[in-house]
Amino acid sequence: MKVVEKKQVDETFGETEGARRATGVFPNVAPAAGPPSPTMGSETEVVAKAQRRRFTAEYKRRIVREADRCTTPGAIGALLRREGLYSSSLTNWRAARDRGELEGLAPKQRGPKRVPPDPRDKQLVEQERELGKWRKRAERAEALVEVQKKVAALLGTPLDNE
Repeated sequence: MKVVEKKQVDETFGETEGARRATGVFPNVAPAAGPPSPTMGSETEVVAKAQRRRFTAEYKRRIVREADRCTTPGAIGALLRREGLYSSSLTNWRAARDRGELEGLAPKQRGPKRVPPDPRDKQLVEQERELGKWRKRAERAEALVEVQKKVAALLGTPLDNE
């Protein structure tokens, strides 16, 4: 009789005890009929490429002001958790504020700095273009003089400047 009782106890506990799987399915338990619950197998969207978060200057100023107003222990940590920020971001924003860099709180442009063109460079380019035009005219004039000399030599007429 003890054996029977032991079996019944094991079977009863076998349904409620045991390893729980990550999917939420229990061993020795029939799956529930109907639509799956939101906790079981929830769908997550995967973004193709993660975007770096960008913070506006006003947002940074607001967070720094809120952090300065925190007086109780753990309040800054709670603020950072609520906003999803790292403490290093707060440190950088405070340092920029202390240096007086209002631009330091705004997003910085990446890449090489744009240099305004020098007006003298524009003038040099224009003069080079004009000089090239005058060189072409001079070459055409010299070629025309050479042709006139050859024609004069063929006809046997002397030129005035020789």
